[in-house]
Amino acid sequence: MTGRRLEGRTAIVTGGGSGIGLATARRFADEGANVVVVDVDDDSGKRSAEAVGGRYVGCDVTDPEQVEAMVAEAHATYGSVDVAFNNAGISPPDDDSILDTGLEAWRRVQEVNLTSVFLCCKAVLPYMRQQGRGSIINTASFVAVMGAATSQISYTASKGGVLAMSRELGVQFAREGIRVNALCPGPVDTPLLRELFAKDPERAARRLVHVPMGRFADPTEIANAVLFLASDESSFITASTFLVDGGISGAYVTPL
Repeated sequence: MTGRRLEGRTAIVTGGGSGIGLATARRFADEGANVVVVDVDDDSGKRSAEAVGGRYVGCDVTDPEQVEAMVAEAHATYGSVDVAFNNAGISPPDDDSILDTGLEAWRRVQEVNLTSVFLCCKAVLPYMRQQGRGSIINTASFVAVMGAATSQISYTASKGGVLAMSRELGVQFAREGIRVNALCPGPVDTPLLRELFAKDPERAARRLVHVPMGRFADPTEIANAVLFLASDESSFITASTFLVDGGISGAYVTPL
């Protein structure tokens, strides 16, 4: 089939074993991409790669050597690295109010959510510069532009860092044909969110009341936005804060 938006291009998806990552891997494959699924969970990562006819690479994205090896393997396998969706992240329950969050929890979230994006961008950019083209999409969050209704101090700070870093990289490499954008989803119906809110229905209700659409996003809706940013349809978009949040950042809602 010809005319697909990512035909023959190679796309790396970190955190590709579940949730937004899995939905995006499927969407990329549907559009003709060679998909490299990256995850720290071998079981889910392998299943995802098999489902999309791609390649699985196990990788701890907080480890510089593993990240560099992962990108090198993607390039060696398919001959290019055209899209990097840096999506791996965590939101553990011990990341809460600043008054309750310990330093260990703070550092763990920063490593996975922010440092990993730094490492993945650093590893992929030389390949894209050599090609003279590329699209990097970094998963930030709506909490990068507004305060969270339920406190998660390190998560919020890490996503703010992702947003600022993406903006700077987008400006720095724009004239080399490389676009870098920060994807900012609202709350998404993923296993991580379901697990978190199943333990605290009141917390879920507080989050949902702030979403004008009255529901959480489906992962496929976020994947469609990632596809747009990865494709040539967004060729004049870089250094952007790309909000896909059901209107949450544009609304004023009276708290419960």
